[in-house]
Amino acid sequence: MSVTLKQRDRVATYLKSLQDSLCQSLSDVDGVKFVEDQWKHNSGTGGGRTRVLSGGNVIEKGGVNFSHVVGDKLPPAATNKRPELAGKRFEAMGVSLVVHPLNPFAPTSHMNVRFFIAGADTEEPVWWFGGGFDMTPYYGFEADAVHWHQTAKDACAPFGGDIYPKFKKWCDDYFYLPHREEQRGIGGLFFDDLNESGFESSFELMQSVGDHYLKAYLPILNRRKATPYEQSQRDWQLLRRGRYVEFNLVYDRGTLFGLQSGGRTESILMSMPPKVAWEYRAEPEEGTPEANLLEEFIVPKDWV
Repeated sequence: MSVTLKQRDRVATYLKSLQDSLCQSLSDVDGVKFVEDQWKHNSGTGGGRTRVLSGGNVIEKGGVNFSHVVGDKLPPAATNKRPELAGKRFEAMGVSLVVHPLNPFAPTSHMNVRFFIAGADTEEPVWWFGGGFDMTPYYGFEADAVHWHQTAKDACAPFGGDIYPKFKKWCDDYFYLPHREEQRGIGGLFFDDLNESGFESSFELMQSVGDHYLKAYLPILNRRKATPYEQSQRDWQLLRRGRYVEFNLVYDRGTLFGLQSGGRTESILMSMPPKVAWEYRAEPEEGTPEANLLEEFIVPKDWV
C-alpha cells in the first residue's frame, strides 16, 4: 500500500486550500481577520501555518492550523494501538480547527483532518487518513443538534450507509471524559486508520468530512451569535469550557502527538479557550436549561 509523492502533494494541496476557505468563511462571519504565524519543526523538516482569530465580534478565539512535518520516530500517541509501527520514521500532515464563540448560546466546535505515513523511508510504508468534527454546546437546541448530525450523515452518505453510524459511535466513544463520566459534547464524526478502501476512496472521504464542516457549523453559529445573554449564562459557558480543556490536555491524541513529536507548543495549544473557570462541585439546579444540557444533550443519542 505504497503512496506516491504526487499523492502526498495532492493531500497537502487540499489541506492548504481547506485552511484558506475555513479562515475566509469564519472571518466573513466575524468581521475580524486571522493572524498567521509560519513556523518550522524543530527537526528542521517541515512546519506549518498557524492562524488565530482573537477577540472577535463573534469568535472569542478561533484557530485553524495546517502542519506538515517529518520525524524520525513515531511518538507513543500514534503507536499505542499499532505497536508494530513504534520507532518508524513518519510523515504527518493535517488541518485542525477550534472555534470558541463569545456568545454562550453558540457552541464550540472542532474539526480535524489528517494524513499519516509510517515507515516512509522503507519499501512497505503504512499510510492512513483520520479526522472528523464534533460540537460542544453550552445550551441545548434540538434543531442545532439535528442539523449538525444530518450534515455529518450527508458527508458520509456517498461512501456507504454504514459509515455514518460507525463514525458517529467512534466519536461518542472517543470524546468521553472517564473521570467525569460524561461526553464532551453532542458528538459528530471521528475516524482513524482509514486505508482499507484504497487511497482514492479514503482521500475522497476525508475531503468530504473537511468540506462539510462549514455546512454543519455556520448555520448554527449565525443562528445563535446575537442571542441576548446574562452573566450567569456566560459563567456557565466558562465552567463547561473547563471540560473541554480537561479532555484536550488529558486524553486528546492529537494534542499528545503534537507535544510528544516536538511540535510547536503555541500551535498545539491554540485549541485552549481564552477564558475558562472551575468551581468546586458546580452543579446546575434541577429543571434549568443548564441541567437540560447535561440530561438531554451531553449523552450519546441518535439525532437523525
